[in-house]
Amino acid sequence: MVFNFRVFKKQSPNGKLTMYLGKRDFVDHISGVEPIDGVVVIDDDYKDRKVFGQIVCSFRYGREEDEVMGLKFQKDLYLASEQIFPPPQKLATTTKLQERLKKKLGDNCYPFTFTLPPSAPASVTLQPGKEEEGEPCGVHYFVKVFVGENETDRTHKRGMVSMGIRKVQYAPSKQGRQPCTVVRKDFMLSPGELELEVTLDKQLYHHGEKIAVNICVRNNSNKVVKKIKAMVQQGVDVVLFQNGQYRTSVASMETQEGCPINPGQSLQKVVYLLPLLSSNKDRRGIALDGQLKKQETNLASTTLLASSEQREAFGIIVSYAIKVKLYLGALGGELAAELPFVLMHPKPSAKSKVIHADSQADVEDFRQDTVDNMDHDGDAEAEEIE
Repeated sequence: MVFNFRVFKKQSPNGKLTMYLGKRDFVDHISGVEPIDGVVVIDDDYKDRKVFGQIVCSFRYGREEDEVMGLKFQKDLYLASEQIFPPPQKLATTTKLQERLKKKLGDNCYPFTFTLPPSAPASVTLQPGKEEEGEPCGVHYFVKVFVGENETDRTHKRGMVSMGIRKVQYAPSKQGRQPCTVVRKDFMLSPGELELEVTLDKQLYHHGEKIAVNICVRNNSNKVVKKIKAMVQQGVDVVLFQNGQYRTSVASMETQEGCPINPGQSLQKVVYLLPLLSSNKDRRGIALDGQLKKQETNLASTTLLASSEQREAFGIIVSYAIKVKLYLGALGGELAAELPFVLMHPKPSAKSKVIHADSQADVEDFRQDTVDNMDHDGDAEAEEIE
């Protein structure tokens, strides 16, 4: 039986601190977040020094090129911090990954475990414009290990190592109620009303999945419907700003098929929309899932909150809605209907992480077996542990 999974490694510039993480995506289960477990290998030259570890949430809300005269458009929040060496006390429990790495890497290997608060924001990046340089706006996470006298010591870059991680959410296992809405419009000095009914085939969609929008128009007025437009709108709420809410269309289509809809007529049709990042590559401000180096990303997933009270602490909140418009001409105006829906990644199965696993027990124990694949972040080099 062969097991194969990644261990991510990064080393400080002076080579005296080396950090290992088993993964870089940590799942927010709404009720709690997966613990961040890893180890750090400390060189003998640092055995008379203190080594600290921290989880940093960096929230950039403005362009680096606009930072002048000491003005900073970035906030760094330290969500967890602890002394790794000398270990203040022995960890009550260590994971199988930590045990295996400690056995492979020797006595200079020290484990650490951090826990993110449930209210910590999800990893989101706002797509920069073509001409923009520097760090993109959004919420980014780092695991940081450094040598210092205390937790607030200003670290020297040569004795510090940091690795980017992501806090992610996956789609619920069950669908919600089927979304449906009906809107009506009556007209002054004109009898009757225009009715628009919009229904989606389900509430939860996965990235890359077509969205079927069922549109039903009943024209009991004396107006004429000349055109129909349907679009997927991405809503971004930057909670740091009072007016930090905006919407962007990430997929749309216009049609005159079945139009004009004259007084007394009805129309029922289904249109399909596919929101993809590839269709919005050059659009500034589109929210993307948090991005790690050398990895492709996609449109940001819907942000799930346990309660509305968490909005203030959640950094950037992303939502999606279908919007359908009926155009009635210059004098008739428009009639619009909106339906919110959820767009997320499905939860990956544990078996996808294992090669040649023969049973569920094998899947659950794969971390204690051979660590035979290393990956790297930034300028760290890949290496194999045997």
